[in-house]
Amino acid sequence: MQRLKCSVAESEGHRDVFHNLTPTFMRKEIHIVSNPNRGGWDAKRPNADRASKHFDTKKEAMEWSRDLAKREGLELIPHGTDGKIHNPNSYGNDPCPPKDTRH
Repeated sequence: MQRLKCSVAESEGHRDVFHNLTPTFMRKEIHIVSNPNRGGWDAKRPNADRASKHFDTKKEAMEWSRDLAKREGLELIPHGTDGKIHNPNSYGNDPCPPKDTRH
């Protein structure tokens, strides 16, 4: 069983999330993070220097990223302005599926 361990670090005004994973297992993810420098929200891949796309509102960022996550089978990980993860959703092969199999 592989364990996921998350840590948050600040760089250039962004709050980035880095996952410490073994080399044999890499999740495909898209993060929604606030951009204090430009205002608004960014859709960003882990370890990317630049955002995939910038949006004025979190709602726009979520809609675009959700469509991308569904098309590419990604994990959608939205963050609040404080950097905390809010309600992630998996649209691909979920490495940590819910234990409740009845729903």
